Amino acid sequence: MAGQLHTQLLLSRQYCRVFSVISSHIHTSSGLGAKDHYKVLVLGGGSGGITMAARMKRKVGAQNVAVVEPSEVHYYQPIWTLVGAGAKSVASSGRPTASVIPSGVMWVKSKVAEFDPKNNTVHTDSGKKISYDYLIVALGLELHYEKIKGLPEGFEHPKIGSNYSVKTVEKTWNALKNFKEGNALFTFPNTPVKCGGAPQKIMYLSDAFLRKTGKRSKANIIYNTPSPKLFGVKKYADALWEIVKKRDLNINLRHNLIEVRADKQEAVFENLDKPGETKVYKYDMIHVTPPMGPPAVLKGSLLDDEAGWLDVNKNTLQHKTYANVFGIGDCTNLPTSKTAAAVAAQSAVLDRNISRILKKQTPDKIYDGYTSCPLVTSYNTVILAEFDYDGQPLETFPVDQSKESRVMYHMKADFMPLLYWHGLLKGFWGGPGPYRTIMHLGMK
Repeated sequence: MAGQLHTQLLLSRQYCRVFSVISSHIHTSSGLGAKDHYKVLVLGGGSGGITMAARMKRKVGAQNVAVVEPSEVHYYQPIWTLVGAGAKSVASSGRPTASVIPSGVMWVKSKVAEFDPKNNTVHTDSGKKISYDYLIVALGLELHYEKIKGLPEGFEHPKIGSNYSVKTVEKTWNALKNFKEGNALFTFPNTPVKCGGAPQKIMYLSDAFLRKTGKRSKANIIYNTPSPKLFGVKKYADALWEIVKKRDLNINLRHNLIEVRADKQEAVFENLDKPGETKVYKYDMIHVTPPMGPPAVLKGSLLDDEAGWLDVNKNTLQHKTYANVFGIGDCTNLPTSKTAAAVAAQSAVLDRNISRILKKQTPDKIYDGYTSCPLVTSYNTVILAEFDYDGQPLETFPVDQSKESRVMYHMKADFMPLLYWHGLLKGFWGGPGPYRTIMHLGMK
């Protein structure tokens, strides 16, 4: 199956290159329509950047919007949890960036090299200087495997994978399907992380796979996290603890991965409650969730906070210092989980607030921190966690979403990808807020 997936990915990449060449005269900065000034400049071609480009196109016209993004392929990353468990193909997660850039919007195929918000200007790594009236920063975050000793070179060995990178997600599936006996180890980093539930989703899926293939009795499944909790919202954490007990999964809190000795199949963890104390775990399979951080170009710029994240007002998503700069998604310092669901809700808020600013009015739409994490607990069940800034459940459906659900699994695996490609990226999906009121008959 791995060979088949590899072939699919190669074909997908070939298609991406062909599509990009065909589309370059329309979308890229090498085209005749390239300019040095745009009314709205969007930095980043991920979920936040593309949805805001689509929304701004309808506000100010395609010719007045540009997207700066170096990557030729756009990935729907939430599906990588299922790719790592063999339930989806990695090829199905990617599409050419040229195909998701809104038609007529300029695609500047470069990296952001420098911010100059005092002069409303951005410099790219190709030497281009672009000025703007309004700037939307949607640069995502960066993975830092190198902060774990022994990585990323350790991925050259078998029995180790990571669902957080397109380069390593298939290695997770290879490690899982080739597992025979011993420790199956799953980790969480001591940093902010995108989709905080994903590191344990693959644990539940691995447990289900090993049960299905008759290997579970020979497996010791271990989840090591530096967090003092299994999950940040108590309602869902309580439900997950019940699953952990029922399936005999071993959870070690306050354990932080600091080294992987892939040649020896050993992982070293520090005990955060006992500084200086470390413990070595042997493994027959390990899934690593890397440390993550803000984009390097943001750190030390005039737009970042003390930790390097984009410094925005958590209610309006407007930059705290520069009124014509806005942020969305993982690169911001919004105190909520970094997920595509959060981006959807943020996009509706940003759309409304920028519209008012364009009319010389005050932003009036408030982002409540809504985010969602479909906690995949098997190959056919999901606990759909939805919550706000305060960690309070903000559930869309009139049922107890802390219960495992087959319907929610199909929503995660089949419906949400369609909603992503045809709703969110087109600028038509701003989260389930309006539907939540209907579902709860106006009482929530």
